[in-house]
Amino acid sequence: MIIGSILGVILLAVVLLFLLTPAPTIVTGVAAKRACSSHFLAGRSAGYIAENENNYSLIKFAKIKYDEQQKTATATFLGLGKLTAVYREGLGSAIVTKDYPLEKTQELSFSIPKPTSITDIFSENNFSDKPVFNQEKLNRAIDKSFEGGKRTSAVVVVKDGQIIGEKYGEGLDENSLLLGWSMTKSITNAIAGIMVQKGMIDIEKPVDIPEWQGDERAKITWNNLLQMGSGLKWNENYFWISDVTKMLAMRGDMYQHAIQSKAKQAPTEKFLYSSGTTNIVAGLQRRQFADIQDYWAFPYRELFHKIGMNSAMMETDASGTFVGSSYSYATARDWAKFGMLYLNDGMWAGERVLPEGWAAYTATPAPSAEGDYGSFFWLNAGGQYPDAPREAYGAQGFQGQYVYIIPSKKLVVVRLGTGIGDLDFNEFLTEIVKAS
Repeated sequence: MIIGSILGVILLAVVLLFLLTPAPTIVTGVAAKRACSSHFLAGRSAGYIAENENNYSLIKFAKIKYDEQQKTATATFLGLGKLTAVYREGLGSAIVTKDYPLEKTQELSFSIPKPTSITDIFSENNFSDKPVFNQEKLNRAIDKSFEGGKRTSAVVVVKDGQIIGEKYGEGLDENSLLLGWSMTKSITNAIAGIMVQKGMIDIEKPVDIPEWQGDERAKITWNNLLQMGSGLKWNENYFWISDVTKMLAMRGDMYQHAIQSKAKQAPTEKFLYSSGTTNIVAGLQRRQFADIQDYWAFPYRELFHKIGMNSAMMETDASGTFVGSSYSYATARDWAKFGMLYLNDGMWAGERVLPEGWAAYTATPAPSAEGDYGSFFWLNAGGQYPDAPREAYGAQGFQGQYVYIIPSKKLVVVRLGTGIGDLDFNEFLTEIVKAS
C-alpha cells in the first residue's frame, strides 16, 4: 500500500513536471507540422495521417483540427501546447510562432518553376541492355519488408538505371509524395555541390557569420559543417526536450536558432550529428542570393528539374529559409533518381549537375566519424550494416527513410516508411544486393 502510494506520487510529479516544461508544445509542434504538410501538400486524409504518419511516441495523442480555407492544422496535447502550422503554396508548411504569426507567415509566396522537361526516364523503357538479377529473390526481400509491423510505405530498387523492384503500402502508389525527413540533409549536400561548381562558395573557407566573429567559431569552414565536425554544442534527441525538437517544433527562424550554439571543441575533433548544423548551411546558402525568389528557385532549376525529380518540394520555415535538415517531399521514384545522380558521379543525360568528384567527396569518411558518415550522407565504411557492401552509402531519415547507393552493383535502393518497426535494414539491404 505504502509503496503504491509512493509510486503514485512519483508518477504524478513526473506528469506535472512534463506538463510544466516545453514538452507539450514540442509534441503539438511536431504533430501540427506533419499533419499540415501531409494533408495540404501530400493530399492525405486526416484519418490516414492519424493512423499512420502521426501514430508514434506522444505525437499520437495530439488532437488535430484542420482549417481547409486557411490551410492550417492546429494541434493540442491534453488541452495544452496549442500550436498551428500553415501551408503556403510553393513553400510548404511552417509553424506559426510569436515572432512569425499567421498573417506574417502567410505573406510569403512562391510559384515553383515549371520543369523544362517532363520526360520520365522510368517511363521511357527504351534500354537495350536489361539488367541481370534474380526476380524471385528480389520480390521476396521486398515483400518481407512490408510484412508485420515494419511500417514500410514504399520500396523502389533501381539497377543499371531501370526499376527492377517496386511496391507500395495500402493507399499509396508511385505518385504519392513521401517525406524524406533527414534525407533532406543530402539534398542540402547537393545544393552545396552545385554552388561549388558555380563558384558561389568555397567549402575550404571559413563561413562568414557575424555572430561568430571574435570567438573560436570564426574558424569553422563549410567543410566542417558539411561533415558534421563543426565542434558546436548540440543535442539531437528526437524524443525529449532538446536542441533539435525545440528548433523544429517551436522556432520560426531555424538558422538563427542554430547559430546560437556555442563551441564545445575544435573543428574536426569530434563528429556530432546535428540538424542545427545543416540548417546553418541552409541559411548560409540563402545568403548567397540577393533575391529570395532566386534562392527558392535554385533547387528546382539546378537540381530537381534537371534530373526529372519533378515531384520534389523543399519546405521553408516561417522566415523563408529551407529547412535543409528535415523537410522535403518527393515520390519514391524521384527519391531513386536522387540516388542515381550520385551513382553516376553527378552526371545526368550528358550534363554535369554536380562537380566532378563531388560524389566521391560525399562518400569520404569524415574525421572522427569512424567510417559512418561522409558529407551529409551516411556511409557503410564503418560497418553500420555488417553484411552489406562497405562501399554502400546513402541518405537516411527519421522513421526509416533510406536512399542507398551501391556503386559496384549499379544499384539504388529506396525504402520509405512511417516508422522503422521491426525492419532489419541490414538484412533488407543485404538480401536485395544478393538478388541483384
